[in-house]
Amino acid sequence: MKKLILSLAVLSVSLVWAQKKEIANAVKAVDSGDLTTANSEISKAEGIFGDKTYLLEPSVLEQYYYAKGLSLIKAGKNIEGAEYLAKISSLGTETIFTGKDAEKNKVYFVGKEAADKAGSGLSLKQEKYSPALAEKVRASVNSLLQTASTEATKEYTAKNFDKAGEKFSETYYLLKAGGQDNKNYLYYSGVAYAQSANNKAKGAEILASLIKDGYTGEETIYTAKNVKSGQVETLDKAAFDLYKKTSDYTDFKTEKTPSKQEELYEIAASLLFEQQKYDEAGKIAEEGLKKFPKNQSLGQVQSNSYFKSGKTDEFVNNLKSKIASNPNDKDSLYNLGVMLSKDPSKQAEAEATFKKLVDIDSKYPNALNNLVFAILGEDEAAINQYRDLKKAGKIDEANKVLDQRRARFQKALPYAEKLYANEPNNKEVVTLLKGMYMTTQNTAKYNEFKAKEAGMK
Repeated sequence: MKKLILSLAVLSVSLVWAQKKEIANAVKAVDSGDLTTANSEISKAEGIFGDKTYLLEPSVLEQYYYAKGLSLIKAGKNIEGAEYLAKISSLGTETIFTGKDAEKNKVYFVGKEAADKAGSGLSLKQEKYSPALAEKVRASVNSLLQTASTEATKEYTAKNFDKAGEKFSETYYLLKAGGQDNKNYLYYSGVAYAQSANNKAKGAEILASLIKDGYTGEETIYTAKNVKSGQVETLDKAAFDLYKKTSDYTDFKTEKTPSKQEELYEIAASLLFEQQKYDEAGKIAEEGLKKFPKNQSLGQVQSNSYFKSGKTDEFVNNLKSKIASNPNDKDSLYNLGVMLSKDPSKQAEAEATFKKLVDIDSKYPNALNNLVFAILGEDEAAINQYRDLKKAGKIDEANKVLDQRRARFQKALPYAEKLYANEPNNKEVVTLLKGMYMTTQNTAKYNEFKAKEAGMK
């Protein structure tokens, strides 16, 4: 047994040493421009650790990201390469959680989220790491960064939104690789993709990730007047604080830019709904409404998402809540009336809802028509009940059903007549009124509308 354990330990050490050696070789190869060797060495190392990068100690992981990122960039895959290089920056900002897994392998989880996800149940200690290749990365990406930023703005202005989205993403990751995590560029990428014909799903994914990260888009702008030139200059925070101690600058000012968060929620929720991801759209809208309760666009997406995902009770309760906040919300009144009218036990509530809508706007599409049928209720069921009672010899009860039916038609008649006044050339409305006049025993009107109907044929 001891011999077996020793063999496994030796094997483990050999594998660790092998991947360290291969990654170091890949770094040398990519620096010298030998992409073939670099890619070969990277593939060998990846064949050992697979997707378990947490098995690599931070210094080796940094070298892997460096070699992988630069090899991708030199192959023309700028975004993919920049994403790998950006991970080097994260190594320096995130906490490293270290320990041993169940197989006694040393593990290194970058950030609490990774530790909670993969290292649950392990005893981990926290460490910090300072990347050694940061300056080399910055030197490698500077020229690419300027090009990507310029192209992004150019393509967006030209309304080439797919290309603009790609270049804004590239700018973001190149900046992050250089140590600046400016998520505004990721936001610009998401907004650009949102306007594209083919990549709206990518836009939704980017914007939803920004919401998850708590992005607001607020920035502090630092300005000061250069005494020598007389020009007002925009400065970074470090220069702003430094120049305050000198006499070279005056008129120091700070300004906060508006938050982009409300717009971010709106676009993300709408895009997810458009992609038929109704549960995700509803969750984003619900979260957004907690911060911006008066946002009508988010409210509409939330209601529609409930409806599309079959959450009828949530949809109805949402509509009632919106009407409570705004009694003149015609769209919500209409939708609530439609939902209530589907339940025979809620016909009175449906009728009252459509009545409110008609009182607000009698020409709202289909409002009068739905009110008429809400009052009439399940007319076919009433007719069948009358026939069954009559067939059973229960004449008094049958006549009572008939009288109740006639009363409902009489109550609905004024609204049907308003409907006709709004749409005098609608044959379906003419036919409806003809039948209602017959049921309410208004022979003159029945004959008048029978003639109208015949004339419309």
